[in-house]
Amino acid sequence: MNGQDWDALRAQMVRLQIERRGVRNPAVLQAMRDVPRHLFVPEPLRRSAYEDHPLPIGHGQTISQPYIVAAMTEMLDPKPTDRVLEIGTGSGYQAAVLARLVKHVYTIEIVEALGKEAQARLASLGYRNVTVRIGDGYLGWPEEAPFDRIMLTAAPPDVPPALIEQLKPGGRLVAPVGTGWQELVVIDKDARGNLRRRTEFPVMFVPMVPGRR
Repeated sequence: MNGQDWDALRAQMVRLQIERRGVRNPAVLQAMRDVPRHLFVPEPLRRSAYEDHPLPIGHGQTISQPYIVAAMTEMLDPKPTDRVLEIGTGSGYQAAVLARLVKHVYTIEIVEALGKEAQARLASLGYRNVTVRIGDGYLGWPEEAPFDRIMLTAAPPDVPPALIEQLKPGGRLVAPVGTGWQELVVIDKDARGNLRRRTEFPVMFVPMVPGRR
């Protein structure tokens, strides 16, 4: 397949899978059109990259369904000046989408091989505003905190307190929360540090694994 074929598949993905389900943010839709999702999946699966389901990326991890990536990105409400923390780098796809919308993405991956592959992939594709760390997402990234936005792409039983602490007043966190089937949760922190939490819809993500303490 050539570049135009991939472009056509991405445009179709956005039109049929994402816009039809109600994602409306123009910047998010454009980012989904622009990021070459097929380069973030294992080569044998590339022809399935734009289909309406998650795909395995090795080490028991997955790249999320395109609609879920777009919906969570829209819920995060990213701004061009934002510094964003992502927990669960995976293949780097969600970080690449966010990188087109914000100032800088800090992303943590606990599986070393995946993190190193994502770091190399993002660099080769020219993403200069993404920093990858191999580590325990439950601890966040205190040296770079606070963050305007935080996104989790793996599901903890509940939102880790360290991540709430590292969310800037006026910030927002989006995460799948729970065991088995999870709920997609949005948490807003107001200027005084008070939290407002709402639930969107059921999702199924891989569990968020803690590091050795």
